[in-house]
Amino acid sequence: MSSNRSKRLDGETVIFTGTPKSNEAPAFVEREGGTVYSYPLIQVRSIHEEDDEIHMKRCEQATWLIFTSQSSVASFREKMERLDRTASHFRGKIAAVGTKTAAALERLGFTVSFIPTIFSADVFVKQFAPTKEEQVDVVFLRGSLARSILRDGLPFTIKEWTIYETVANESSIEPLIETLRQTTDPTVLFASPSAVDVYAAHVAPHVPWERVTVAAIGHVTERALQRKGATVDIVPETYTMIDLVRQVAKTKGRQL
Repeated sequence: MSSNRSKRLDGETVIFTGTPKSNEAPAFVEREGGTVYSYPLIQVRSIHEEDDEIHMKRCEQATWLIFTSQSSVASFREKMERLDRTASHFRGKIAAVGTKTAAALERLGFTVSFIPTIFSADVFVKQFAPTKEEQVDVVFLRGSLARSILRDGLPFTIKEWTIYETVANESSIEPLIETLRQTTDPTVLFASPSAVDVYAAHVAPHVPWERVTVAAIGHVTERALQRKGATVDIVPETYTMIDLVRQVAKTKGRQL
């Protein structure tokens, strides 16, 4: 017999605008009685270039490697496999923004030495404090749309290696618009400013922000939404997708 708790989202529609890295969050929504749609608005493509070997050797000797997303870990893993590297080849320490990013690194055999208390780049620069000796050779593995927060905010020079690009996933736009038009008060989940940009440019002109409940992971994505004219209704204390959908259940869930 089902418990009342399992039906908190009965009749609710929850739309993911990113590519779920696992089924944990969608499965949670479905267990709570909600209907799940996934329309990834961005797609990530690994960048492979002739000088990858040179960059990889630099990473092997770096004092710190910084990863701010699971996408950067996935692209780095591809390069490691293609260039026949394992975690044992790298002598430096590893920093990760977020427990999910850290877990992805640990699955590759790395030990993560630093995670900020809040999973955001602007908090990272305030809390990341390597020794003077360790500041000599720090490499940030980044995406093409990564902002300059780390480069501008850290009190020492870092090197950057762009290992993936983020582009709009145009095939999701029309189906998303149609679903929104047919649904009453759906909850739309945003996990990055990049997805916000695509939604604001291609979806919001057809379906006003006021027609949806807006949920965001983190204050950076929240600010990006606000700049586009959206009112952000739901933000979790911990910046992970599973915590976001749990907060949706708490905020919109039926009181049974």
